[in-house]
Amino acid sequence: MIKIGNVEIKKTACLAPMASVADRAYRLMCKKYGCAYCVSEMVSAKGICYNNNKTAELCTVTDSERPMAIQLFGNEPDFMAEAVRIVLEYKPDIIDINMGCPVPKVVNTGAGSALMRNIPLAVEIAESAVKSAGDVPVTVKIRSGWDSDNINAPEMAKALESAGISAIAVHGRTREQFYGGSADRAVIKAVKEAVNIPVIANGDVIDADSCIDMYNQTNCDLVMIGRGSYGNPFIFRETEARLNNMPYNPPTVEEKMRVMLEHIRLIIELSPKTEELAIHEARKHAAWYMNGYYGSAKYRAKCYQLTSYAEAEFLAEEFVKLQYGRLHNNAM
Repeated sequence: MIKIGNVEIKKTACLAPMASVADRAYRLMCKKYGCAYCVSEMVSAKGICYNNNKTAELCTVTDSERPMAIQLFGNEPDFMAEAVRIVLEYKPDIIDINMGCPVPKVVNTGAGSALMRNIPLAVEIAESAVKSAGDVPVTVKIRSGWDSDNINAPEMAKALESAGISAIAVHGRTREQFYGGSADRAVIKAVKEAVNIPVIANGDVIDADSCIDMYNQTNCDLVMIGRGSYGNPFIFRETEARLNNMPYNPPTVEEKMRVMLEHIRLIIELSPKTEELAIHEARKHAAWYMNGYYGSAKYRAKCYQLTSYAEAEFLAEEFVKLQYGRLHNNAM
């Protein structure tokens, strides 16, 4: 176990905050399969302060998701302080501040990874959040730096620690890299050596082996998984088993399709929209569950045409038959 403030978290793997991906349905699926801790989708501090009508949808924390953080982004300390006071009403276990998002519409406001270039402002924002949060721990997610000529994550982490944050998550890529290239684990290790608070490592963790390598190479306190969980909540079960020297049986294609359908049902159930509109949001998730199988390209394309849950059921059944038909033909 590790502790962030007074929050205890299993030292296995946690789920990264991913906008338009890691919604409540996604988080619940990952928690069911062993995710140790999850973070909400990124929420605008200023938007919350102006009574954004999506606040409740984005900030509600259910018991099944705990321990869970609400993640905020912004570049103005006063708005951040007020946003923290507002989201405390939803009783998150942790408040997380995003200082690593590389998306232009966030960076161009001076938030996200733009703060990697303005450490004094980043510290002001962190201090305002910590002051407003009271006993709730505040964490920050950063990148390795702005670009390859400006790798300053260790310096940033030390400054944020002095501002009172309780843990720091590091994505081992620069803003310039976005999600390309490779995550630099040496930078994450340098951050771990620079601070005394827990360090959460993120970047290129796609299975139990890469998770264990991340622990070994960085000496981090916790590993965070993002895109490696796409269509694969089982990655948390696999990682926990390996870390505890327990046997692990990968999911069969039937189990994958069953879990895919369960995930789609959750999306529909939790969405305020009609089934037809909710299915639009579920399409990418359905496609991800089919990755890596024979004929998956064709079926992923079919996923993006889904208009109902009944169609998803039919597609899943057809996909399973395709896999076993191929095995039968290869055995002959």
